[in-house]
Amino acid sequence: MTVRDRLRALRVDTTPLRTSPDFRRLFLAGTVFYLGGMVSYVALPWQLYHLTGSNLAVGLLGVVELVPLVAFGLWGGALADHVDRRLMLVWTGVAQVVLTAVLMLNAWLPEPRAWVIYAVGAVLSAAGALQRPSREALIPRTVGHDELPAAVSLSSLGAQVGLLAGPALGGILVESVGAAAAYAIDVVGLVIATGLFARLAAYPPSEAATPASWRSIAEGARYAVSRRDLLGTYVVDIVAMFLAMPTVLFPALATEVLESPHTLGLLYSAGTVGSLLVTATSGWTGRVHRHGMAVVVSAAAWGAAVAVAGLSTSVPIVLVCFAIAGGADMVSAVFRGVIWHQTIADSMRGRLAGIEMLSYSVGPLGGQVRSGLVADRWSVRTSVTSGGVLCVVGVLATAAWLRDFWSYDARTDPYAVAERELRAAAGRD
Repeated sequence: MTVRDRLRALRVDTTPLRTSPDFRRLFLAGTVFYLGGMVSYVALPWQLYHLTGSNLAVGLLGVVELVPLVAFGLWGGALADHVDRRLMLVWTGVAQVVLTAVLMLNAWLPEPRAWVIYAVGAVLSAAGALQRPSREALIPRTVGHDELPAAVSLSSLGAQVGLLAGPALGGILVESVGAAAAYAIDVVGLVIATGLFARLAAYPPSEAATPASWRSIAEGARYAVSRRDLLGTYVVDIVAMFLAMPTVLFPALATEVLESPHTLGLLYSAGTVGSLLVTATSGWTGRVHRHGMAVVVSAAAWGAAVAVAGLSTSVPIVLVCFAIAGGADMVSAVFRGVIWHQTIADSMRGRLAGIEMLSYSVGPLGGQVRSGLVADRWSVRTSVTSGGVLCVVGVLATAAWLRDFWSYDARTDPYAVAERELRAAAGRD
């Protein structure tokens, strides 16, 4: 194979965009959604801080948003298995348009109300939590079984574009023209995304779907725990994020350790750059079949890169380490997504997507607390380095405990084989 052929093999596989109009709509809607959402992500704390002058008030916004995220994420997963997922996307999209417009109007008032930001932020979190399981669960319905690695990579690429460009745009808007303009951009993005959702085909629940209830949510949780391959995807991610999530330490790292406060923005964006590079060169992912091993190795690489970053006082080395960590985290996310989409029956996919929301929310939140406590007790560098080392140990220990996850092979796994055969019989492969 020539060098040109090898480079061509690294290019992101765009086949799902060409073969599936509905996946193309989901991809475009997701990209616009994340771009606008990240603009508001910057505007909300910025406006709240300028209204109150309190860092505690800004931190409380995260607490207010977390509770509905957990509760409605689980309920949204149950609904995604019981109703037409297209309708869920449309109506939750409409709700987000209205709620973000309220934030925009509040920001335009001569004296904006802080309580409006808290109240609308909580309801917006609930609407987003209701929507996400349906959006995630739709991906396997729109592409062939063998196209799922490419579809997951493309979806991640669209999200990373929004995550990278959105905060930069939001920062420029709030400082130059104010929070209202930032919310207006988000409203436009949400209108576009909701319009794209409305153009999707109908996706009614499968015949095996059960009515949405807390009992059905418990059934989904029991199913997730009973499958050690799925359990591995949740546990590895929680362990990695809980032990090696240094984001809360970036201000102190830039000021006290690197002695370069102006690098703070670069620290925040380094991981996203690494993630974007991985998704842009993700053509190789379709040729990997040992997905469990890929998740374990990449999660351990995340921890190792974070540990090295904590040992260094060189700005370039630290930025490269966090870029590598972001890339490794994206590899883990891609293969976790492939396992979920290739092995979970459609009748369970929404509830499992709701549980997945919990796994990626609880780990980082707990990780921020752990990082802060260790940094205050010892030092910033100790917190970052120890977290990275413990992450490597924890991930490898999890792999030793869940051997079925480590040995997972998409070509032979009974759940993957059964889902592949079912989709082939239904003409979706």
